[in-house]
Amino acid sequence: MSFEIKLPLFEGPFDLLLFFIQRDELDIHDIPIHQITKDFLDYMHHLEQMNVEVASEFILVAATLMRIKAKMLLPRPTLDDEGNEVDPREELVRHLLEYKKYKSVVEELANMENARSQKEARGNVVKELKKLAEGNNVEAELQNVDLYKLLRVYQSVLSRYEYEQKKPTHEVVQYPYSISVQRDFIMAKLVDSPKLSFEKLIAMEPNKIAVIFNFLSILDLLQMKKITMHLGEGFNNFWIEKIEEEEHLVGQ
Repeated sequence: MSFEIKLPLFEGPFDLLLFFIQRDELDIHDIPIHQITKDFLDYMHHLEQMNVEVASEFILVAATLMRIKAKMLLPRPTLDDEGNEVDPREELVRHLLEYKKYKSVVEELANMENARSQKEARGNVVKELKKLAEGNNVEAELQNVDLYKLLRVYQSVLSRYEYEQKKPTHEVVQYPYSISVQRDFIMAKLVDSPKLSFEKLIAMEPNKIAVIFNFLSILDLLQMKKITMHLGEGFNNFWIEKIEEEEHLVGQ
């Protein structure tokens, strides 16, 4: 037996974000970034499990959501020229409001197009196209072709071909990391060792993407109050330590 699973397809990442906001009746000016990031990544994972290619704009917005989430977890806020705290979600909200405005216009134009298509088409179209075709004397045009014109056309085609060959290409690489997996990885390491330095954690997987995911996972674990942090020796080094269940209950 075979069965089919259908997921709603969206025109773009902002269309998907607006769907989550409308579905959960969220305030677009005060988006719960943790919840909407989780829903967005879950949708992308469902597409990957169904072997549906994820467009690059979805990956870009997913990375933007994770960056906003990391900024909101950091203890030091960004200030504008007047000393006011800048909300990391501000730019995302502005883009969503712009997209929502244009989407409403597009829907209105689509309804107008649908209404227009129901009306009777103008007559004499075939007759007019036939008249236009008769006005073009192909044989006369070929008589005016000379070697110089052929060379110019050849040079133009060759230039376009070289331009297409030199166009930059970008390959999107999917890395085998996620926030939840790296959280479990860090907690497993803390079972073997009561304290773990960030330098040692970097040495386990010394690549830029792994370091980013591990750092975001540490911020998540700090927010969940599963670990604590101690400043260590060295430049930008610190130690993390697992919070035992009893200590956590006492702290509450």
